[in-house]
Amino acid sequence: MLSKQEKELIIEIWTRLTPVADRIGAEALLRMFTSYPGTKTYFSHLDITPRSAHLLSHGQKIFLALAEGSKDIANLMTTLAPLQTYHAYQLRIQPSNFKLFSHCMIVTLACFMGDRFTPSLHAAMDKYLSAFSAVLGEKFR
Repeated sequence: MLSKQEKELIIEIWTRLTPVADRIGAEALLRMFTSYPGTKTYFSHLDITPRSAHLLSHGQKIFLALAEGSKDIANLMTTLAPLQTYHAYQLRIQPSNFKLFSHCMIVTLACFMGDRFTPSLHAAMDKYLSAFSAVLGEKFR
């Protein structure tokens, strides 16, 4: 899946961007809601307008979960087990939405990082987010 170098690159990026986790996470969510309006149904109880406290808070939670998962990619199933169960059985999030969000996160990272978002980083991030999405969606029935 990911080479040692790719894993180190992913950890470095998530760690470096953690101070702006709320902004990046919120922008990725907003992109998803704008591009795929059907995804808003899971957030009807929240204020998901740009720069709202709910959007920033939830964006930060997602970003930090991604950052935490990157620290031990080989054990994503264990790391994400509580989130996996919560999203599958309580929230009933369709697994396809994780893939949509992953795409929006990649676009957001590319916009935020500019020239620092190299093709090799793009490839590594795509692999990581695909694995993350697969793990989160695995228990859905």
